[in-house]
Amino acid sequence: MRTVIEITNGTARMPAWRLKEPVRFRLNEGEHVAIVGNNGSGKSKLVDMITGRHPVFPGQIRYDFGGADAGRLVADNIKYISFRDSYGAADSTYYLQQRWNQQEISERTPRVGTLLSEAYARSGGDTAKRRELRSRLYETFNLKPLLDKYVILLSSGEMRKYLITRMLLSDPRVLIMDNPFIGLDEPARASLIDLLYILSQEPGRQIILVVTKRADIPSFVTRVWEMKDERLLPARDRDRYERDEPQPETDAEAERRTSMLRLPEPPDNYNSDIVAGMKGVTIRYGERVILRKLDWTVRNGERWALNGRNGAGKSTLLSLVCADNPQSYACDITLFDRRRGTGETIWEIKKHIGYVSPEMHRAYRKDIAAIKIVASGLNDSVGLYVKPKEEDYARCRYWMYVFGIEHLADRTFLSLSSGEQRMVLLARAFVKDPELLILDEPLHGLDPHNGAMVKRIIDTFCRRKGKTLIMVSHYQDEYPDCINHRIKLVQH
Repeated sequence: MRTVIEITNGTARMPAWRLKEPVRFRLNEGEHVAIVGNNGSGKSKLVDMITGRHPVFPGQIRYDFGGADAGRLVADNIKYISFRDSYGAADSTYYLQQRWNQQEISERTPRVGTLLSEAYARSGGDTAKRRELRSRLYETFNLKPLLDKYVILLSSGEMRKYLITRMLLSDPRVLIMDNPFIGLDEPARASLIDLLYILSQEPGRQIILVVTKRADIPSFVTRVWEMKDERLLPARDRDRYERDEPQPETDAEAERRTSMLRLPEPPDNYNSDIVAGMKGVTIRYGERVILRKLDWTVRNGERWALNGRNGAGKSTLLSLVCADNPQSYACDITLFDRRRGTGETIWEIKKHIGYVSPEMHRAYRKDIAAIKIVASGLNDSVGLYVKPKEEDYARCRYWMYVFGIEHLADRTFLSLSSGEQRMVLLARAFVKDPELLILDEPLHGLDPHNGAMVKRIIDTFCRRKGKTLIMVSHYQDEYPDCINHRIKLVQH
């Protein structure tokens, strides 16, 4: 059996990219593997070695793609979609509220169909096999309604569908996907699993999945490589690999969580009755209607689950509550007992809201210390533009302590794993001890232990007086026990 990729005692050339032990990894022809590990275990570093993004010393890695692929570049044979890639590129022109600002749309703004057509044209000949693959992808993700949609208007779930499709259209020899199922609604997840199974049966195609949850390992995976504490363990057959076991809360975690119950009530709380109220709200972009005549009231102390398929308008609805969407001024919207447009500023609203979302994760490209990322939540900025006082840093350290990430305080944000980044952004959402907590897919990329811990933190936080929650997730088991109201958006 030919070995397609082999790393023998591999060590990254740059010290900052190195794992704690040399790597021994092998991908044999015909097999499909999963790389599993907790947040910060080193999964991304390993993949960067496999793809050549983090070069190893000469002679430590060998590729043999065989046949017609033997002469292609490694970058052509291996395609990798990372956790951050799946949120969409965030260049220097991207900002958090960009999606809600229609004036950003110009003749130069690309549409989904145009970009997918270009990707298809670049990737090779127009063969019957490739046309069949394109049709299958469009059907799997229900992309036809999105083809004329501007890319900047895509929801986070739609963005994932688009980017996964674009990568698969390149027809890679080895396909590497980092947590491909998060952010997708349940039907899309099932369709993607079915599609990957079909692709896995094609001769010459191999799939490597990078996952934080063992439950996300599909049946076509043959072997599992586990990362622990930046060490790669020997591969095991999938059937012999141990599944996730519930881990009980430690005494230290329980103390960190219950310490929130001793916090005093912030002195500037509104203590309003109607936290968010909407009457007949309609939001449209051109001919596309996102929300139509929506009536919704969120009262003080309520905890809401917001559900709906990808593209149903969940993030658009949250942008109205967060005062990020300029169309809110044309709608009958009340926030904290005040009608929008009656003199309040965006910043007066935001100082009572804690918020985390895929769009926020995408916007954070600031490679500054993690504690400064948390501190940016005190002023609702992406980046730190006001020097915090020592008492501000004390608040940041406390909330990092609550989430068990105080040891990351001085690490730069972009040096952290995606899961560690998400924990930092969660601490940022809580740092103001807000009246309204808006959590849009908060457990994205978290391993089972951290996911369970965050659910308990949310539950405890909401036991306090005057705390209101709106949360979005496509996984029903991610919702905390405190949820007592639900709303589901349906696509038009």
